[in-house]
Amino acid sequence: MASTPTTPLITHNDLEQRPESTESPPGRSSIVKILTGLFVSILVLSSLAAIPHRKTHLQSTTTTTVDIEPSTSSPKEVVGADDSIEWQRSAYHFQPDKNFISDPDGPLYYKGWYHLFYQYNPDSAIWGNITWGHAVSKDLINWFHLPLAMVPDHWYDIQGVMTGSATILPDGQIFMLYSGNAYDLSQLQCLAYPKNASDPLLIEWVKYEGNPILFPPPGVGLKDFRDPSSLWIGPDGKYRMVMGSKHNNTIGCALIYHTTNFTHFELLDEVLHSVQGTGMWECVDLYPVSTTETNGLDMSNHESGAKYVLKQSGDEDRHDWYAIGTYDVVHDKWYPDDPEMDLGIGLRYDYGKFYASKTFYDPSKKRRVLWGYVGETDPQKDDLEKGWANILNVPRTVVLDTKTQSNLIQWPVEETETLRSEECDEFKDVELRPGSLVPLDVGSATQLDISASFEVDEALLGATLEADVLFNCTTSEGSTMRGVLGPFGLVVLADSALSEQTPVYFYIAKNLDGTSRTYFCADESRSSKLLDVGKMVYGSSVPVLHGENYNMRLLVDHSIVESFAQGGRTVITSRVYPTMAIYDAAKVFVFNNATGITVKASLKIWKMGGAQLNPFPF
Repeated sequence: MASTPTTPLITHNDLEQRPESTESPPGRSSIVKILTGLFVSILVLSSLAAIPHRKTHLQSTTTTTVDIEPSTSSPKEVVGADDSIEWQRSAYHFQPDKNFISDPDGPLYYKGWYHLFYQYNPDSAIWGNITWGHAVSKDLINWFHLPLAMVPDHWYDIQGVMTGSATILPDGQIFMLYSGNAYDLSQLQCLAYPKNASDPLLIEWVKYEGNPILFPPPGVGLKDFRDPSSLWIGPDGKYRMVMGSKHNNTIGCALIYHTTNFTHFELLDEVLHSVQGTGMWECVDLYPVSTTETNGLDMSNHESGAKYVLKQSGDEDRHDWYAIGTYDVVHDKWYPDDPEMDLGIGLRYDYGKFYASKTFYDPSKKRRVLWGYVGETDPQKDDLEKGWANILNVPRTVVLDTKTQSNLIQWPVEETETLRSEECDEFKDVELRPGSLVPLDVGSATQLDISASFEVDEALLGATLEADVLFNCTTSEGSTMRGVLGPFGLVVLADSALSEQTPVYFYIAKNLDGTSRTYFCADESRSSKLLDVGKMVYGSSVPVLHGENYNMRLLVDHSIVESFAQGGRTVITSRVYPTMAIYDAAKVFVFNNATGITVKASLKIWKMGGAQLNPFPF
């Protein structure tokens, strides 16, 4: 049975679809709107009065909304532009004080400090003059900014010190390989090393006098050769490094090199891997994952039976793709476990705004940590006005899902929980009948860590023979598209009238053979009254195993929402631009917009403190 759009539970801003009738008597439209507004206000106030105080259990309370007519005033009239811009800045995600930031570079753990380098424009909030910023941390959450690590000051990197990776040798030596953009924007590979390796802060970096150490090889375009990986040693004693590239314009590939002295590299005749139709590969990464344990693995760890993750950032679609497979360490070839889920056509780290990611192995906690950057979807003029652009996601651990063996598990590093409030607001067994919307009284809802579990009536689920066979998050009508078995989930960054809202939800589709597929989606289509920002519906399918409830964790940090489904099997990052749902006006709701199932929701919601991002106190 295909889903049919009905009167929306979570209302949309339908100004452009609902022009006022030209036949209405003068003044009548305004009167109707005023009366409608009063009616809605009474409904909202009455529903809020029914909400229990904090830390009490929410009973089986349901609230069904009516179709709310949005305000016709422009965003600038509704809220001060300065208020909205100031509010957007995150409280616990990493970003510099000002200006443009993008790719994380060369992350490493050294002498008790986590080091993060990143692409940075010290002069503007838009791309250009790409330099390496540098920060250090003891816990991956609170950071000290250090002086710039590398600037574009040589002919081979004068147009930018681009993406690179760190390598730590067994004897403790450290070096960086990075791509330099020359005068003609050709991409050249360069070497740098710390001036004083005994300095735990690694403040000063020296560029190798023999740079560049690699030029684009024959047959590779001058601008199709970038982003060297960390190095690892093979069974023959030679070190390996991979690079992103493409050939014949459409075939994305990972070149692989050997070296013994780190200044002279030999290109192998065959690529590590390639996939037709995927275009240019950037920021290629290769690393092992255990099939039995939950700890991370270093590339020097040749655990028997380990799987290998190959990842690339697609320059054409701007997504970060990964695939799980086998790495032949002798012949330097990688093979996917499932060719239908090959690199660039299968799985992604994140189905929202997330790009140019990089992992590193953390020996202090035996884990692999992932970073990417969250890009803007607003006009550049707005970035210039607010004085900054882009942000890094909360660092995540990455392991193989040992239950499915076919996908990764990503989860915020455990240190994130140190920002939680001592007490949480807990709501148990909230009954959500079809068409239910319940506000959750948590006070200000701009910095939250939300853990939510949804129990579906199994009898109703089993009795449904077929539902939404062709459903897909990105081509759907979002959270207002009511199906038999979905959507149900959370609404965050919403104002009390729901004129702005960002729903994150599950949607169950059932095939003709009785099997079901679950989708995890985030709907930005009504996230802001602004008309010139991105408003996508993101998402993908997520495995839900027998006996599991539907669960999600959301990190809400002002204009960033990171959403993790089923323990981190599917992840979505949303970058939104509310103008009304800011500061104390931001609310949280739980909802069930399905037509054929009842859902019980249980939630724990913590307030999140702010991370410390300060200059290092020399």
